[in-house]
Amino acid sequence: MTGTLGIVAGGGPLPARLAAAARASGRPVFVLGLEGHADTATIAGYPHALHRIGAAGQILGALRQAGVDELVLIGTVRRPSLLTLMPDAEGAKILARIGRAAFAGDDGLLAAVIRVFEEEGFRVRGAQEVMTGLAAPEGVLGRHAPDAAAEADIVRGATVARILGAADVGQAVVVQQGIVLGVEAVEGTDALLARCASLRREGPAGVLVKRAKPGQEARADLPTIGVRTVEGAAAAGLAGIAIEAGMTLMPEREATIAAADAAGLFLVARRFD
Repeated sequence: MTGTLGIVAGGGPLPARLAAAARASGRPVFVLGLEGHADTATIAGYPHALHRIGAAGQILGALRQAGVDELVLIGTVRRPSLLTLMPDAEGAKILARIGRAAFAGDDGLLAAVIRVFEEEGFRVRGAQEVMTGLAAPEGVLGRHAPDAAAEADIVRGATVARILGAADVGQAVVVQQGIVLGVEAVEGTDALLARCASLRREGPAGVLVKRAKPGQEARADLPTIGVRTVEGAAAAGLAGIAIEAGMTLMPEREATIAAADAAGLFLVARRFD
């Protein structure tokens, strides 16, 4: 019999949604909330514990005590500086094992963290493996479809996002009439959209393109969109959103599609490669 599913929870609604899906399937679940990141109200109804990121010894101990065998890392986490991390003794050892990856981009660091969890005996899985229907299917996902101008911007955006992702910088870009209005870095997609609202040009509206990084670690930090993304794109005056099929999470799929339809935005998922 499969043991307890452990969820290392950052912020946002996804950790609780995943816990609910696991519970509905009859599987025991344990949520390890990261202090300062996890939404404590949403995980309160599940067996859980809260620990700061640097307390690696307590985190590993809590997961083992709960009988966790498989682990999912999910939710937003703002990367702490090494000065504020304050690792415990086990955390200091793990930092040494991670080595130079601690100073790399987010994807490199996450890959190293996953490796450590697996060396400690946990099987790390992607949220989309555990919760069916979480990843976006290929195709036009609402009532609206991109026109020729938007299609050209999607192609341009997908190329720029691939280059951006290869440098382990970000996953999203806004393009209008072939001109890159903004790229995502540490600020996130919502802030990118807010910034681009004042940069839009006259003429055909732009597009948001969001895709996984080349060689993306599919078990953590996959691109995610939701109703808030649609609202931000609409406020920025965009024509629509293009995402990578199978590699972009849509935890509020029906609501997100409905929001795009209501705003008059297209929402498409493509196999960019």
